[in-house]
Amino acid sequence: MSTHPGPAAAGADLARLALDFHHTHQLLDPAAGVQTWEVRITAAGTPVGSLTAVRGLYWKSDNLRERMADEQSFPALVAAQLLDEEGRFTYEFEEFMESASSILVVDGLQLEDAFAGPVVVAVVVAAVIDRLTDNYFAVVLPGLDACADAGSVLLAEAGRLLSAREFSEELQIIDMALAAPEEAAQRVRMRLRSLARHGQPAAWDEGDDEGDGWGEDGEEDEELTARTAAVLRAALDELSEQIWQDVAAVGDAPLGRVQGRVLGSLPPITFGQDQQWRRQMARCFDDLAADLAETGTVRPLCTGEEMALHLGIDRAKSLTRNRPRLVAEIVEGLGEDSRDFDWDWCSTVLFEDHDVLMLFDASLDGIEDRGNEINQALGLANLAAADWFKPFRPRQARDPDRGFRHS
Repeated sequence: MSTHPGPAAAGADLARLALDFHHTHQLLDPAAGVQTWEVRITAAGTPVGSLTAVRGLYWKSDNLRERMADEQSFPALVAAQLLDEEGRFTYEFEEFMESASSILVVDGLQLEDAFAGPVVVAVVVAAVIDRLTDNYFAVVLPGLDACADAGSVLLAEAGRLLSAREFSEELQIIDMALAAPEEAAQRVRMRLRSLARHGQPAAWDEGDDEGDGWGEDGEEDEELTARTAAVLRAALDELSEQIWQDVAAVGDAPLGRVQGRVLGSLPPITFGQDQQWRRQMARCFDDLAADLAETGTVRPLCTGEEMALHLGIDRAKSLTRNRPRLVAEIVEGLGEDSRDFDWDWCSTVLFEDHDVLMLFDASLDGIEDRGNEINQALGLANLAAADWFKPFRPRQARDPDRGFRHS
């Protein structure tokens, strides 16, 4: 491992990184309160690194300070700063935290140079946190100013990416009772997903998007892989069949949420629309599926198509999770790609915005009203059901004579 953390090397298979958690628990444990987990980091099944996660459970130990000090090294330093000689949390620590009854200490990182970047490590740490903590944990990482080795430096940089706060020169702490760490974890996961998708070296500087798959105009490449496009098209076709069945069954009648497999999953402002509106909504699924068949990609051109694409991506995600045999049939003969089935990426990149999803929020009732002050201030457009099929830009209007899949 190099002495200075750098970007993940070109060719590093970020998409196949995985973690193996190893912990042995003695049933009649005479020294309860501290659990040590060895976390092995693998890429395509090959070991590429490891780290140690020590859980200090205050409520299970007679004296957590002594128990953690017995672990030596970094956990002992943590114990000395956060716990008094009686094993109680110090006043400074309790003032620093919103609410903490347990500690997770992460250290001992070893990682091959090809993967040695703060974003990779931040996603690893976020996964460890998800596995081993809850909202009552303080997650302790090395402070950047007191790191003695490259692994500690990487953990310190990862802590900053995950909204850790400096407790001392030696320690920084993530307070799991706060919302910021989870939001930060989502950001680093999205960044790593983008890097894995485009197979690029990782540009780890937060202000530098070079190598992340972003174009010169600041917009991310919107190309779908062949297998992703095929499954998304199948999902849209399936939803099309279901919504046309809904249209035939419901006609012009007002709709209840329990009615209609697809119509009932739309925002409540649509439930009173007539059959002609519902036919236009059904055609949105057909138009998007046709775009995928013709070009291999998709871009919604009106609010109705945005909603159809949101539902299509959700359905595609469900297919890849729950119907692996069907998906295998759909993609048979299509080449695999590390970017396949990245539905979160699709939800981020294939839309200009997610305004239409605000219509599901009951607290925002009336936001679709074109005269609404919030609507005007935020620049929201075409959210009223009557406007769903107006093209966002006149030059993007679809052929008005294209007809309907079902007459």
